[in-house]
Amino acid sequence: MDSPNGSDYTSQEKLSQTVKPNVMKNFPGRQSKTNLSLILAAFVVVLAGVATGWFLTGSSLGSTREGAVVVPQEEKEKLAEGELGIPVEDLSGAVKEVEGTLVEGGIEGEGTHHLERPGGPSQNVYLTSTAIDLQSLVGKKVHVWGETLSGIKAGWLMDVVKVKVLD
Repeated sequence: MDSPNGSDYTSQEKLSQTVKPNVMKNFPGRQSKTNLSLILAAFVVVLAGVATGWFLTGSSLGSTREGAVVVPQEEKEKLAEGELGIPVEDLSGAVKEVEGTLVEGGIEGEGTHHLERPGGPSQNVYLTSTAIDLQSLVGKKVHVWGETLSGIKAGWLMDVVKVKVLD
């Protein structure tokens, strides 16, 4: 029954304020065990991949390898006398060739060496190599084969794969 002073309404209001529905649900504790096992499985897979790569390279912990590319003996036999590198016939893609005098130094961080050719600095070919030690050929007239790379400052940037000393 409603009283004129509204006391029944106040008691209903208090009742609705004390009973609130539970919006949050409790998550089962099993989820953390699943996450832990997934993390451990991922770690084991990564560790197995690293170990496989290490064994396939035949490396030991203290060893270092000199040079960037090891050319097998049968590949060396395909090269003519005075040539260094990888036989061009074995390469896929567009292999370019150029002649000039090998000089140490690139242009603003592009290339480790460059070929000086007739026509001035605008005709220089800037070189880098993952297969050949260019430093041992500095000052010599050479014929080089390689793949063109995109350079920002260098007009022509080349990754050298084969070199023939001309003089």
